[in-house]
Amino acid sequence: MSTIQAIEQAVQQLPAHELAEFRQWFTKFDDAAWDAQIEADAGAGKLDALAADALAEYHNGMAREL
Repeated sequence: MSTIQAIEQAVQQLPAHELAEFRQWFTKFDDAAWDAQIEADAGAGKLDALAADALAEYHNGMAREL
């Protein structure tokens, strides 16, 4: 059995209140991982082209108020 399968089984066996706690924990964990990835990508310049495109559209009047 793989680690992922073991985790899936363990999660399926959690009582409702522990599943709710796990969901809250995992959401925070996943959010932090996402933030770290975005920061790493930004630091590596991987988002520069997207930012340049957005700024060009803004300066060419292609943006609108949200």
